[in-house]
Amino acid sequence: MFANLINESSQKQLTVKVGFSWTEMFFGFWTPVFRSDFKWAAILVLAEILFGSFTWGGGAFLVTLVFAFFYNRLYVKDMVNQGYKPADKTSADILKSYGYI
Repeated sequence: MFANLINESSQKQLTVKVGFSWTEMFFGFWTPVFRSDFKWAAILVLAEILFGSFTWGGGAFLVTLVFAFFYNRLYVKDMVNQGYKPADKTSADILKSYGYI
């Protein structure tokens, strides 16, 4: 499911995914890099290195699997803190039903 966000001061619009992040599960830290979310990209790289180094890489997969359940929520909350708001009533209802706002 997707929702539309708009920043009223810059008029920039975003379409964000709501729910489980399949891209995070398959691509790991590259998902926040492509979304220009460098804070979470750095956190994921550090977590994957930390957990992967003790488990010959298996821990890195575990980190991406766990973050896949939470990353879209974290990303939307960061965008809301940066001034983005739901662009329409449908997007607001979707975000409220998932507990994002």
